[in-house]
Amino acid sequence: MYPFLRSRARAIGYALEGWWHVLYTQRNTWVHASLSVTVIALGLWLHIAPQDWAIIILTMAVVWAAEFFNSALESLTDLLQPEQHELAKISKDISAAAVLITAAASVLVGLLVLGPPLWQKVRLLIGD
Repeated sequence: MYPFLRSRARAIGYALEGWWHVLYTQRNTWVHASLSVTVIALGLWLHIAPQDWAIIILTMAVVWAAEFFNSALESLTDLLQPEQHELAKISKDISAAAVLITAAASVLVGLLVLGPPLWQKVRLLIGD
C-alpha cells in the first residue's frame, strides 16, 4: 500500500509542476486566474446555489483544461517542429481556437448563472 501512495504523491507532484509551469510561462493563464478569482468572489457575494456552483466550477475547469492542453500541444509542436512550418502553425491556431471557444462559452455561462442574482443585488443596492 505504501508504494502505491508514494507513487500517487509523485504523480500529484508532477501535475503540480505542470500547473506551475503553465502559470509561469503562459500569459493567458493569468487572465484565466484573475477571472476565476473574480467569479468565485462574485459567487460568494451573491450566495449562489450549490447547483450554480457546480456549473461555474465545471465551466472554469473546462477552460483551464483547454488552456493546459493548448500549452502542452504548443510545447510538443515546438519540440517536433522547431522551424516555422505551416502545419505547425495550423496545429497551434486550432488549439488556441479551442481555448477561445471554451472561454467564450464560459462568459455566456457566467452571464446566465451570475447575471440574474447580480442584477437583483445591484437593484437592491441602488434602491430601485
